[in-house]
Amino acid sequence: MNQTIPIASDHGGFEMKQFLIGKLEAVGYTVRDYGTHSADSVDYPDMIHPLATAISRNEYPLGIILCGSGNGAQMTANHHTHVRAALCWNVELAKLARQHNDANILTLPGRFIPCDLAWEIVQAFLSASFEGGRHTRRVEKIEQF
Repeated sequence: MNQTIPIASDHGGFEMKQFLIGKLEAVGYTVRDYGTHSADSVDYPDMIHPLATAISRNEYPLGIILCGSGNGAQMTANHHTHVRAALCWNVELAKLARQHNDANILTLPGRFIPCDLAWEIVQAFLSASFEGGRHTRRVEKIEQF
């Protein structure tokens, strides 16, 4: 595979993040872990901003972020130019986020879905591709405001 996937979480997503790192590495991805590195309480923007900055600068094509609900992580990431973070809690949402919205960061709710489902969502997100076409016009309008 030889692709690097950046990943970041707060304490609410830490357990799931560790699970996903193991799964990603097992199938050949290199993982860049932006933290957190324990289950101790932290502020999610401290980990999410650096990862979103790297995506914004095109250092990585895709990334994964987690927090307890997924909302705070997604809101933080979407403040960055060229970042389209999608909060997904099922496989279909992950596919559509890539295919229709050209999402480049997958956001997962660490406290609301099981780890096995999170892995299925990650696989769907990483394997889907932007369809372009009519969706291109819509995605281009996201940053026009």
